[in-house]
Amino acid sequence: MTANNHQNNGASSNPSSEPVEAPFRVEYADRVQRLPPYLFGRINNTLYQKRRAGHDVIDLGMGNPSDPPEKMIIEKLCEAADDVRNHGYSKSNGLLNLRRELAHKYFRKYGVRIDPESQAIVCLGSKEGFSHMCLALMGPGDTAMIPAPFFPVHMYGVVLAAGNVVALEVADSEKFLSNIAYTCQHFYPRPKLLIINYPHNPSTITVEPDFFPEVVKLAKRYGFMVISDFAYSDVAFDGYQPPSFLAAEGAMDVGVEFTTMSKGYNMAGWRIGFCAGNADMIRGLATIKGYYDYGMFQAIQIAAIVALRDTEAAVERQSMIYQGRRDVLVEGLHRIGWEATPPRAGMFVWGRVPEKWRQRMSTLDFAMMLLEEGDVAVSPGSGFGPAGEGYLRMALVENENRLRQAVRQIAKCLERMESKYSPKAPSVV
Repeated sequence: MTANNHQNNGASSNPSSEPVEAPFRVEYADRVQRLPPYLFGRINNTLYQKRRAGHDVIDLGMGNPSDPPEKMIIEKLCEAADDVRNHGYSKSNGLLNLRRELAHKYFRKYGVRIDPESQAIVCLGSKEGFSHMCLALMGPGDTAMIPAPFFPVHMYGVVLAAGNVVALEVADSEKFLSNIAYTCQHFYPRPKLLIINYPHNPSTITVEPDFFPEVVKLAKRYGFMVISDFAYSDVAFDGYQPPSFLAAEGAMDVGVEFTTMSKGYNMAGWRIGFCAGNADMIRGLATIKGYYDYGMFQAIQIAAIVALRDTEAAVERQSMIYQGRRDVLVEGLHRIGWEATPPRAGMFVWGRVPEKWRQRMSTLDFAMMLLEEGDVAVSPGSGFGPAGEGYLRMALVENENRLRQAVRQIAKCLERMESKYSPKAPSVV
């Protein structure tokens, strides 16, 4: 009777058997649950699969420099790596001599005086520094204003710090300033942080020096802090010099600026970035970094000192290389009927998808079509938020011949696909 009851209740007839355990489940924290699916994942996976299959895909998707650093930088790295004294833990805020070289550069290039002891810190790339600065400044209930379209870390660095985001259109600088004021007047509690990014990634928008004093005035009036992402400070064209936020009077009172050696110095994989500006904000970042890392390999820092001190001419030459690539790509896109404004700075061209294709499909699907049918990888503008829909970001990382080939492949791809998407004429009976 007892056995029958056990069987009827779904239990095992073998008293020695153990109950079946439910599969172990990993539950992510809410901060991870708030992240959307990675929009570039489809493109990256398809790019990988096509290259594995032997396709020669021209990759204009990621701003990953393809040119090498100057030889003297690599030689200094090797020399420093051969010194056993450089293999221990280093201070998380970076070598003082490296911070001094950053200060020298700011004074030489922008006329800005920085105290390397209290107003500068070395980061493991500017992206790491930015993310950890968000952890130092933001928390639940805090709001940051960011440019739209946005570079993903500007949005999700805040989200991972449990903050909220208001995205403001960046195309018109006067309207952007007006929207900052409007947001501060109508949000409660007021936004705590403003993130600015000029030259802008992805749209390549630039500003003149008189823009930043207005930002400082707004910051002081409404009490928000400012983070300037100045990642493309070293890559500019046609005589344009991107202005530094820190050069504006009073900027040190309200904010900081992130720079990097990834772009102009071709040292992306070295992961060398800097944060300079307001000493209290720098101290907050240093506190977070003190808990998270033991600093950068000293040999890399020593090589970076040589790069900052002795290779400015090479940085200028690199800008000229990017300028030549820009001209080739923009002229090619214009030739096939695309809208693309020649950027004044940065490593990208922000091109508008032709209208007939915007009406037929999303920007992501259009980018996938170029990759699958044309063997050209680009970044869909929608990967940078809704404001990027209808645009593609194309990186200037291939040489001029490869860029010409990319344009030809795009044109041929669209010509082939036109018959598929064009309505067929009705047959005559």
